[in-house]
Amino acid sequence: MSGKTVTVAEGGGVGIGLRQPHYEAMLRDRPGLGFVEVHSENFFADGGAALALLRVAREQWPLSLHGVGLSLGSAAGLDDWHLDRLARLVARIEPVRVSDHASFARAPRHAGAAPVHANDLLPVAFTEAALDIMVANVQRVQERLQRPILVENLSAYLHWADDAMDEPEFFNRLARRSGCGLLLDLNNLVVNALNEGVDEVAAACAWVDRVAPDIVGEVHLAGYHDAGDIVIDDHGSRVRGNVWQVYRHALQRLGPRPTLIEWDTALPELAVLLDEAARARQCQHDALPVAA
Repeated sequence: MSGKTVTVAEGGGVGIGLRQPHYEAMLRDRPGLGFVEVHSENFFADGGAALALLRVAREQWPLSLHGVGLSLGSAAGLDDWHLDRLARLVARIEPVRVSDHASFARAPRHAGAAPVHANDLLPVAFTEAALDIMVANVQRVQERLQRPILVENLSAYLHWADDAMDEPEFFNRLARRSGCGLLLDLNNLVVNALNEGVDEVAAACAWVDRVAPDIVGEVHLAGYHDAGDIVIDDHGSRVRGNVWQVYRHALQRLGPRPTLIEWDTALPELAVLLDEAARARQCQHDALPVAA
């Protein structure tokens, strides 16, 4: 799929994560949503109740698979077992989108050793060498899945001293070379700016302005935790006002994009998630041009 840029369909649609505490209410009430998202790795097993539930959900809503374990930035390459399991899940569910992160988690402890997998999303350097690695890994995933994927920007708590390009340029070039798209996490942009001690709304909006609009395939909105000396991307609260400001700017710049309310810890009642989704839909509606 080298050299083929993903085509991003215009249009919005707002989704929420399909999480275990809400399974019963979701399948009973069947709220009107643009899509639902699940974490890919939670459904890798063959058969069982989890996969059966996913198939039922797929009959009601478009389903997005969001992964945390591909380690697309790993110089040690991809894990064959993980990629095979993901490919099986994609074939079974036929999701509307597949995504993972611009991170690495696999590396050998010393030269010549087998890679080990860290349970974290570690940031890659924004260098030519790191870009080459990620392009190769993304292309391998896409060839195996027979579809483009989306790659998400990280909330990162450190930077590499040898960074040679800014993050939007890295994603623009990754998309052009591999054919993937960008999963634009606006909360991550705000968290990174807050930890850098700069104006978070201005910095995040400037980031959005530098990315090529045609590569953005989905947007994530979430809450964060301000611990005083550090801001943590914990997905455990309502979307903050500054993130909503950046979202409205992104809609003006990019037009409507499928948008996920991402809430993974301290899960609230389903009604709270649906209220956040309704607010995102209203933002999309407000951003639409008025007919003459």
